[in-house]
Amino acid sequence: MEFIDVMFQSPELLLYLAAGVFVGIYVGAIPGLSCTMAVSLLISFTFSWEILPAMAVMVGVHIGGVYGGSRSAILLNIPGAPAAVATALDGYPLAKKGQAGKAIGVTVVQSVFGGMIGVLFLALGAPALSKVALSFSSFDYMLLALMGLLLVGSLGNESMARGLFAVAIGIFIGTIGLDMVTGRARFTFGNIYLSNGVNYVVVMIGLFGMSEALMQLRDLKVKPVKQDVDKIVPGWKNVIKYMPLSIRTSLIGVFVGALPGTGGDIAALISYDHAKRTTKNPEVPFGEGAIEGLVAPESSNNAAIGGAYIPMLTLGIPGDATSAVMLGAMYVHGLQPGPLLMDQSADVFHFIIGSGFIANVFLLIFGFMGIKLFTKIVEMPKYVLMPAIIIFSVVGAFSINNSVADVYWMMGFGIVGYLMKLNNIPVSPVILGVILSSLMETNFRRGMSIANNSVGGFFACIFTEPIACVLALVILVMLFSQSGVVKKWRKKKAA
Repeated sequence: MEFIDVMFQSPELLLYLAAGVFVGIYVGAIPGLSCTMAVSLLISFTFSWEILPAMAVMVGVHIGGVYGGSRSAILLNIPGAPAAVATALDGYPLAKKGQAGKAIGVTVVQSVFGGMIGVLFLALGAPALSKVALSFSSFDYMLLALMGLLLVGSLGNESMARGLFAVAIGIFIGTIGLDMVTGRARFTFGNIYLSNGVNYVVVMIGLFGMSEALMQLRDLKVKPVKQDVDKIVPGWKNVIKYMPLSIRTSLIGVFVGALPGTGGDIAALISYDHAKRTTKNPEVPFGEGAIEGLVAPESSNNAAIGGAYIPMLTLGIPGDATSAVMLGAMYVHGLQPGPLLMDQSADVFHFIIGSGFIANVFLLIFGFMGIKLFTKIVEMPKYVLMPAIIIFSVVGAFSINNSVADVYWMMGFGIVGYLMKLNNIPVSPVILGVILSSLMETNFRRGMSIANNSVGGFFACIFTEPIACVLALVILVMLFSQSGVVKKWRKKKAA
């Protein structure tokens, strides 16, 4: 009710919120420009503003930006954000079949649905969920990251060995730079440009964007596929059909998003794996344009926004990178996020919740705008589109740190991705390895310190802590389910 009163008294706040969502969608769709970057720039831009307009714009950009990454993932196979990596697995195959409009329509509806679920949990269960998130120890986070790495069987082809090889490459890339504990250089070979490591967005643009352009340049005579944009909005039958999966993956997104240091990218990958395991008879196999492969990550990564705001608002602990920036913005404006926020600044707390709901309504409106224009991108001749993708990749890589070195790295990873695709090695697990390597290594080292650097003490701690024990059992089940024996049994049963 307080939010409604504020909106009636200051209707211009709706314009700030709408502008934030609109800008977020198109910023998120540009590879190399993330909603985290956009929100960071907004801090200086809104420094002199009142707190409510500033929060309205930032919430809008965050919600629009997470969705926006799916557009370039579907149309160009270049995820605009890490949270859209899983979306590209089935979204791009749909675009190659001429169904980009259908794919974008599904992502809009699912993003709004997941976003609403996330905000609902923020409104009703913030204190309870924050306590659960805080109960996670170093062992739990390490096992969660390890569980994420075992999703390689769901990303790309069915070869576990090739998936593990790809994720190992990603882990290696993630370890380049200064050691976060000792400060010693690792795998830098005396090159100062490697002291800060390799940005995962650079890796992502190279492996997805540049490599795809190189693959497509092999045959420029293939005519582009005409896209069907007559029916973009999904029918109610389809929405209801995928509703159980949407609810499950949205809940996964809320829970993973509420864990400090995780975020929508991990939530989307876990949800994609969940969809692949629980969908018995998809109309189209996963990786070839399965609608379930769009429903799961898109509902999950937007639900993770509400989840990430839970520890941010109730404990003063950011759930992901963007909420960390927003936390800083709240301090800049004189707020004290944490247990006392609901008592000292209840109006701001309720305003952020209300803004989340309204922003998702704007996302539903703006998400269906410009789809026909966007789909024209993939109908361009290859001799025009592929050079344009290469240029966008170069600009996107340079814009991250304004560094030419990042452009060279992006090109290098583009060649690596090209060679991997030629040999049928999936590139998605590489991104997974880069993203999760830091989370796994940091918490492994913390866990070893708690266990006094004893291997026996480390495993004793894992199997004596309830959450860690459950996660360890889940990992064992995942390993068993992805074994060759189980896969052969499944094929026999299907036959």
